Amino acid sequence: MRRWFRRKKEKEEESLTESGSPAPAEAEAGPEGEAQVPGPEEAAPLPEAPEPPPAEAAPEQPSVPREEEAVAPEKEVTEERRPGFFRRLFRGEEEAPPPPPEPGEPQAQAEAAPEPGLTPTHEAEALPETGESVETELPSAHEEPPTEAVPPEEEALEAEEPEALEEVPVARRGLFKRFRDRLRRSREALAGGLDRLFLGRKEVDAELLEELEELLITADLGVDTTLRLVEGLQDRLKRRELGDVEKLKAALAEEMLSLLQTPAAAEIAARPRVVLMVGVNGVGKTTTIAKLAHQERVQGRTVLLIAGDTFRAAAAEQLEIWGERVGAEVIRQKAGADPAAVVFDGLAAALARDVDTVFIDTAGRLHTKVNLMEELKKVYRTAGKKLPGAPHEVFLVLDATTGQNALSQARLFHEAVGITGIILTKMDGTAKGGVALAVAHETGLPLRYLGLGEGLEDLRPFDAEAFVAAILGG
Repeated sequence: MRRWFRRKKEKEEESLTESGSPAPAEAEAGPEGEAQVPGPEEAAPLPEAPEPPPAEAAPEQPSVPREEEAVAPEKEVTEERRPGFFRRLFRGEEEAPPPPPEPGEPQAQAEAAPEPGLTPTHEAEALPETGESVETELPSAHEEPPTEAVPPEEEALEAEEPEALEEVPVARRGLFKRFRDRLRRSREALAGGLDRLFLGRKEVDAELLEELEELLITADLGVDTTLRLVEGLQDRLKRRELGDVEKLKAALAEEMLSLLQTPAAAEIAARPRVVLMVGVNGVGKTTTIAKLAHQERVQGRTVLLIAGDTFRAAAAEQLEIWGERVGAEVIRQKAGADPAAVVFDGLAAALARDVDTVFIDTAGRLHTKVNLMEELKKVYRTAGKKLPGAPHEVFLVLDATTGQNALSQARLFHEAVGITGIILTKMDGTAKGGVALAVAHETGLPLRYLGLGEGLEDLRPFDAEAFVAAILGG
């Protein structure tokens, strides 16, 4: 410290000498070579306390590089600021220690802002030891303030609420969409014809109903079914309930629904439940059995399949392949065996293995062949002898592409074994979907399933509202 004061004193005396003060050299060295202190009239009095020189006049203080300035926030974050004596002396009050941060305020916000040349990304790279990124604390000037983020829990709740409210309508719309997609050809034949018929018509009259009658007959609804529908529309017209073509279309949909309203299937408590499958050649009985067995397996029931078709080549092998796919056992005998004997052994195995559902496959036969229909009656009686009350259901499989020929098949099979439900297959490949209305109206038998494709999931329970909406384009 003394050495510094001497230097300071010498510099002040030199400055006084240059400015024209009296004999500074003589004041420094006397006759004996010793330093002499000037008198009060020769030199300006020294201040009681030395004034700190400006920051740029201190040669001993090196300039701080940019890297060290960038690191300065790290020192302020990691350790407490301790300004020393030399720092106060050379810089005076220029850098006062910052006030302590208020409670609850982050320490990074209480520090000085970075230089304009440093971006938040550079500061994050310059502070690797803190373990925190400065990007969210120190945004750049051109960036917009961040929006308030929504917690992920609230986003999940907002996303789930509409789904929960629309769960049932979405499932319903999915069913309508499936019917519309798979019944496209029938819809084009019927709904397209209605659009062309109603085009430009504003009023409903008797002439319009006659043209509608012709259209329904050509759409394979059948004569009797068409007359029944038109009679209902004529009664509404007399009561002046059909003001325009839109009301006529809505009334036609209501009349169709009334024809399809058949009694619901009775619940069967017997175990095992035995289902006999009948139909002519090539309608898809074996594939339909596999689809029904798949539905039973999905619901957790055990299934047994009986290969009662002993005439068609590879019929039993085909049923075994389907049985492996759906997880159902198959009872079969050699080719040419008596179908009634196969059914008898199959029901005995079902009782022994305590299964839930049994499906009996039969050979396809024309409804006009009397001897084959008698054989089917024998199979029906044998099942009842082995298991009283069996078969509990008899499903007639009809090919929708056959049109009005399906009506005669349904009548004769119903007379032989008593049909309890009808399954219409190949509905996706025909424009004759109106045959479903004719079958339900003229036979009085309920439609149980519609085959809409070749996959295991393409056998759907019949829904009258969805069906009418699909073929009318609703």
